[in-house]
Amino acid sequence: MSKVAKAAVGLMIVTILSKIIGFAREQVLSFVYGAGMYTDIYFATMNIPNVIFAAIGAALSTTFIPLYCDINANLGEKKSLKFTNNILTIVFIICILIAILGFIFTEPLLKIFAFGFEGERLAIGVKFTKILIFSVIFIGISNVLTAYLQVKNNFTIPGLISLPQNIIVIISIILSAKYGPYVLIWGTLIGISSQVIFQLPFAYKVGYRLKPQIDLKDSHLKKMLVLTGPVLVGVAVNQVNIMVDKNLASLLPEGSISALNFADRLNNFILALFITSIVAVVYPMLSKLSHDDNKEKFSEYIVKSSNSIILLVIPISIGAIVLSKPIVKLLFERGAFDISATLMTASALSMYSIGLVAYGLRDIINKVFYSLQDTKTPMINGAIAMGLNIVLNIIFVKFMGHAGLALATSLSALICTFLLFYSLRKKIGNFGQEKILTTAIKSLLSAILMGVCVTFAHAFIINHTGTGFIGQVISILVSVLAGVIVYGISVIILKIEEVSMIIDLLMKKIRR
Repeated sequence: MSKVAKAAVGLMIVTILSKIIGFAREQVLSFVYGAGMYTDIYFATMNIPNVIFAAIGAALSTTFIPLYCDINANLGEKKSLKFTNNILTIVFIICILIAILGFIFTEPLLKIFAFGFEGERLAIGVKFTKILIFSVIFIGISNVLTAYLQVKNNFTIPGLISLPQNIIVIISIILSAKYGPYVLIWGTLIGISSQVIFQLPFAYKVGYRLKPQIDLKDSHLKKMLVLTGPVLVGVAVNQVNIMVDKNLASLLPEGSISALNFADRLNNFILALFITSIVAVVYPMLSKLSHDDNKEKFSEYIVKSSNSIILLVIPISIGAIVLSKPIVKLLFERGAFDISATLMTASALSMYSIGLVAYGLRDIINKVFYSLQDTKTPMINGAIAMGLNIVLNIIFVKFMGHAGLALATSLSALICTFLLFYSLRKKIGNFGQEKILTTAIKSLLSAILMGVCVTFAHAFIINHTGTGFIGQVISILVSVLAGVIVYGISVIILKIEEVSMIIDLLMKKIRR
């Protein structure tokens, strides 16, 4: 477990660095453009290549690694490299075709992702999309290189690929303030291409050699397609959810898409920092334990992984809900990002945060099913989540506007996470789910108490420090510190097993 923990911590450190630069990018963007027409158009057009390849990227990373390991172990390095080049070449050709079709049919494509765009917004959106659609080529190649590096146990470089991209985008945003918004779009395209340029030397260093080739008769390619199908559908329905949210938001007042996007970026910071890091290093271990038929250890990993996410994410969710307005105000409210944009983004952040722990647990349980070579259950669950999200979107958007879209996403995630746990219980029997439920209840009670204390602490401190920048920083930091202390004491009193284990480890370190 120590190796897994070290890998997770290392990935978290890299993620923190990448996300800090990512936040700087969002702050520069909000300063220059606020939450208005250009940011709405930018996020809507950026959503097109992201949606197209989020599903393909997840499917590649889920199926490529075990197949590569199998080929490498049984047939040798030469065959596994040939398999990699075969996949890379096919992905490259598919991406070029997608880019050409997207360039030809730009307006109907954009209408799929933002059917509320009309007039000037539609005209500018079409021009933006014609440029950004070619980013799918670089995203496709980057996904294959990321999977290759991970199979070589290199998690650091894939975790850093957003660094050069974000720096380039930040520079392009600043230049676009003087030379026009199209500089931002070209800068974004160059930034995305930097992912490939950044990863390629490191892939070569660990043994990759580019040799374009196509072998459609390869049995491993056929096996990958069989495994990829359900994964692709399962992830694709999540992207359909995002597309539906943005489409409905395009019908709402100007700034709604931007508010949802800024709030979603804040939540994704938590997901990437804690959840993605844990999942990335736990998945290979789950696969090995499943292959070894070690049910006891397998169940133990499920419980520990789930409880780690619960203990970390539930208090963060509650904290984000009660401090949503001051957090958004501190991070974004300057330049063109005014008080109205702050209120819109804060309300979306609160609603997204309700489902934060569900997103994390869903990722863990999905990987459990994949390690059991069951890709159909997550696919079915994803389809149910999509249907629920659409129905709840239609209901809540009428009463709550863009915040209703965020709430619908959270509720559908919570419901479908419960269904995943139920399906896992039916598949493998008792895996310690009662321990997970107990930890969740204790953590939630502790977090609610923490939330009450944080609310009063922030109100008290801000009255004494004032609402200036320094006052905002002090009030949030002190409130968070108070919350950490209250939550820590509470979970110790409630005797959560993982907390006791952490305390024992710390005491041993201190004694040494």
